[in-house]
Amino acid sequence: MIKKEYALGLLTVLFWSTSATAFKLTLQHMDVLQLLFYSIIAAVLILGIYLLIQGKIDRVFKLSRKEYQFYVLLGVLNPFAYYLMVIKAYDLLPAQIVQPINYTWVVTLSLLSVPLLKQPLSRLQMLATLICYSGVVILSYRDSTTGLQLNYFGIFLAVACTFIWALYWIYNVRSKQDPIIAIFLNFLFSIPFVGSACLLFSSFTLSNWKGLYGACWIGCFEFGFPFITWITALKSVKNTNNVTNLIFMTPFMSLIFIRTVLGEELLPQTYFGLMFILAGIFIQRYEEYSSFKSDS
Repeated sequence: MIKKEYALGLLTVLFWSTSATAFKLTLQHMDVLQLLFYSIIAAVLILGIYLLIQGKIDRVFKLSRKEYQFYVLLGVLNPFAYYLMVIKAYDLLPAQIVQPINYTWVVTLSLLSVPLLKQPLSRLQMLATLICYSGVVILSYRDSTTGLQLNYFGIFLAVACTFIWALYWIYNVRSKQDPIIAIFLNFLFSIPFVGSACLLFSSFTLSNWKGLYGACWIGCFEFGFPFITWITALKSVKNTNNVTNLIFMTPFMSLIFIRTVLGEELLPQTYFGLMFILAGIFIQRYEEYSSFKSDS
């Protein structure tokens, strides 16, 4: 029988694998800001109900002023800024381009650790960065025979949002709270920012219910449930590498949904670009694992 932590890890992979397709389908019925607003509302409800069932909801109201300010800052980074850029990238580009690029955040994290955490950049990390971003270049290349339109502002957003995500995780290390409480607060405190943006640049009025269904799906299976299953899986193992490595199945499973549900024709560049990105990530992970082993 499959162990609990692996079952939860694989369930998380399945949830996140649907995200690229869900973003593209939902954007057919609502704009970027509306999608972000309603999906965040759904996520807050899911996470809030989970904390209520766990008997932890009262801890949300017992933080210091400094802690609340800290989570407001994190909420601006993620989900507000990060997902605003991600969803806009999906709005401008085919899903098969944005989804693999999104995984370069692992390498981006090591790059940002140099100026922010004063960590040196090793030769292996430089190699990983070079290989990873070579994959981005391959994904970004489209000639007249491919039939896919490229928007380079979309490429910029897909790459730039990985820096926001990496920055979020660097600051998130300082959090001493239960991870689910921290994520709940991030989403809760992002609502005024997303709501204000929606009020100024969009509207809360929906043309049909299909968009709301899609936003609820994203709120549940990109934001809400995956964080619960992922964090629970990580808490269930001594060596988290055994579970975290499962996450690299996501791009491949995501391509299956992109092809079968969304109907995008997968191009050779997509496979080659993804292979380069994952090769860079594996080199990066090998470097981190080697450093961990030498320290322990």
